[in-house]
Amino acid sequence: MNSFTKEILANTTPAQSLELLLEGNNRFVNNLKFNRNFLHQLQETKDGQHPHAVILSCMDSRAPLEHVLDQGIGDIFSLRIAGNVLTDEVIGSMEYACNVVGSKLIMVLGHSRCGAVTGACNHTTLGKLDTILERIHPVVDKVRQKHSNEDLSASELVELVTMENVRTIVAQLQEVSPSLTKLIAEEKIGVVGAYYDVVSGKVELIC
Repeated sequence: MNSFTKEILANTTPAQSLELLLEGNNRFVNNLKFNRNFLHQLQETKDGQHPHAVILSCMDSRAPLEHVLDQGIGDIFSLRIAGNVLTDEVIGSMEYACNVVGSKLIMVLGHSRCGAVTGACNHTTLGKLDTILERIHPVVDKVRQKHSNEDLSASELVELVTMENVRTIVAQLQEVSPSLTKLIAEEKIGVVGAYYDVVSGKVELIC
């Protein structure tokens, strides 16, 4: 399995990029991962990189992106931060990936049993982590209001907030960066939201 080249990336569509990720996850859950020559890929990418997708995900150790999506060296940009929250630094990194390198897809990937979301739901305070959890608090309030007539368990609330957090970030990406907004409008890049189950290993699109 060879790494992406500039020419291959230029001829890849957002839909094809998404298909590569979902096919990779399907291989992962069926234990059919590609047998890659990573040393060869090191040599292929030593003079440049051409990742087809940029993925914003949580830092959770149970969700290593290249493994669960069966991607090789040079295939994806991996942005990892607790709660997969959107910050200026994350947005800038996405702008670099899509405007400079030419990546074709942004995926926002939440996951089950997320510690950051759990902390936000419980109004946990812990130093600098608070600035991350504060970004999730409005989503918690939105979900609680939407389901105010339901007797949600703590775990049910966490999963609902996790998914709503992904949808919120996907919506925000249409607005927070003029350059990304332009690329999206011109259909040069795609933006999707997905959910990773740490039990089954399955990635499912949610928006």
